[in-house]
Amino acid sequence: MPKAFLINSAFFIYDLCWKIIIPFLRLNNRLAEGFDQRTLKKSAPLKADIWIQAASAGEAYLAEAIINKFKSNRPVKVLLTSGTSQGVDILQHSIHAVPSENNIIGHASYFPFDQPAVMEKAVKNINPKVMVLLESEMWPGHLLALKKHGCRTIIINGRMTEKSLKRYLLWKSFWNPIKPDMIYAISKEDAGRFGKLFGSKTVEVMPNIKFDRFGSDDTDISSENPLEKIIMRDTSFIVLGSVRAKEEHLVEKIILDILKRKPETVIGLFPRHMHRIKYWSDALSRMNIKWALRTNTAKPAVKGSVVLWDTFGELVHAYKYAGAAFVGGSLAPLGGQNFLEALNCGVIPVTGPFWDNFSWVGSEIVNEGLLRVAEDWRGVSDALVEIMGNPPSREKIISEAGKYMKSRQGGATFACMVIEDLL
Repeated sequence: MPKAFLINSAFFIYDLCWKIIIPFLRLNNRLAEGFDQRTLKKSAPLKADIWIQAASAGEAYLAEAIINKFKSNRPVKVLLTSGTSQGVDILQHSIHAVPSENNIIGHASYFPFDQPAVMEKAVKNINPKVMVLLESEMWPGHLLALKKHGCRTIIINGRMTEKSLKRYLLWKSFWNPIKPDMIYAISKEDAGRFGKLFGSKTVEVMPNIKFDRFGSDDTDISSENPLEKIIMRDTSFIVLGSVRAKEEHLVEKIILDILKRKPETVIGLFPRHMHRIKYWSDALSRMNIKWALRTNTAKPAVKGSVVLWDTFGELVHAYKYAGAAFVGGSLAPLGGQNFLEALNCGVIPVTGPFWDNFSWVGSEIVNEGLLRVAEDWRGVSDALVEIMGNPPSREKIISEAGKYMKSRQGGATFACMVIEDLL
């Protein structure tokens, strides 16, 4: 059976599946947000010279770094899209904050559902000259429409895990006809994985844009902090940030151990996902620990208690007051969460052994004492207590981390040069 027939048949079935499931997606609270934009029901997206797709909040910050650096001698229309409400919020704020001299006319919206018929309409209306996919955001319907309309498509800050590569390689010939024109990966390892899928001629290595965000204004330790009435400056305060479901039972042990060894401590507990608040409410009560929801905390936190964060957007502010911090997603094989935010606030972060998603930072960061990696929950607890007993200077940590990051910066400037060349 001819390869083209198989691929065309696959897209036909793919389109049909989307057509069937889209009405049901409105029942999902997360996908119901921006549903009309995702389906192009009420209006088609505006035309744009550059379309930048950021999957969620992390990628949205990369888009922000790019448009802040991008300058043109003529007006350039830019569309920023994301699949999550948090991502769209960041993009909208970013586009409004771009200096007028950058000559960018931009707007943000939700990324359309990948039904080929929907994507065909989206790409036809937007008519982008350059499509920028951040990190690894590849959807077949989207790529097919871009290829059909002759749009130059690039992946910026590209990363790909071995697990993802294995999935793509199950049908390599399906992806090759719609592959991006160029991939700029953040490491030789990531470039090698993209090369196995698309061929090494279309892959290069670039500086990781995430290094450029180190030292950004939103983590200025001298800025006003909404937690100043909750966490007093002399409070012994430990943050357990971005805790994931698969490591919760281990984090419970950390909490009990810390409060046993340092009973005056206040622990700020930040679940990675808000739907886990109920679990933690029950768990903290079961452990007979004093605790309160962040939304119910307006006065100074009680010593020897846990503040359970049930709001978004305050983790960085908490890091500014923390004497020590654990960054989750790392006690179970989940790849880890962003520990640079803590480091940027002058706190040496502690992680478990699984921080693969951030291996791009380089193992030298451990050797230089800017990251503590523990083998298990007890090692995490020991490290937190040790750091609290002899906390290093925040200014010194920020200075040393800044030197480490500076030599690795330049990703946003690189991305702007690539995009400008394509325009």
